[in-house]
Amino acid sequence: MMPTVSELLGDHVSLSISSVDRLYINAYVRTLQTPWQLIKFMRDHLGKPIPSLSLVNQLRLRFVSDVKTFAARHRIPLVSFRRGERKDEVAARHRARYRSAHGVVFIGVAQERTMAFKTTKGNHISRQPVFVNHYYFYVHDRQWGPAFLKVCAYAPYAGKLCLNGHDWAKQQLLHDTAQAAFCEESQQEAEAEPKADGTSFGCLCRRSVRSHRERCPA
Repeated sequence: MMPTVSELLGDHVSLSISSVDRLYINAYVRTLQTPWQLIKFMRDHLGKPIPSLSLVNQLRLRFVSDVKTFAARHRIPLVSFRRGERKDEVAARHRARYRSAHGVVFIGVAQERTMAFKTTKGNHISRQPVFVNHYYFYVHDRQWGPAFLKVCAYAPYAGKLCLNGHDWAKQQLLHDTAQAAFCEESQQEAEAEPKADGTSFGCLCRRSVRSHRERCPA
């Protein structure tokens, strides 16, 4: 019987860990999902009795201006993604030059499809598919390491937070200098089996991920 791929690789694996891969958290404003909710927002929150998307556009312009001001004040690169460009590759280049322990690495701008509010014939407001600018805030976090937050500048202001469980496990190890030193050493020596005393890289990763799962609600 021909052996499986896992059986063939079984004797050649020097390190194996279990961890959560990419974790996406969608963000949305619950009370801004329908045209009537948008009208109520303009009337009650903005204090405008006559609804008009020009009011929402003013909020968009203010948001864009605030982002540019924030980037300039903190000397954060503001990058426009080109069509067909891989965002992960652009992020990797900027992260390679980033030297701070934590903070915003760069801000990316990309035109993408989303469901936003538009005015139709008869001056009615409805949600329609449109291509509008989204802002990507690429950060390096103390706990999670590389991550990004995507925000749509148009109502209803959808967002998405992207985290990575593997990077989270690495950050937990790097919090302890001794563990970080062992992490580098164990990777270089490629230990075949994790030790039961909890000092191996694999054991530390499993313990880190397990503790995270225990803290997170189901």
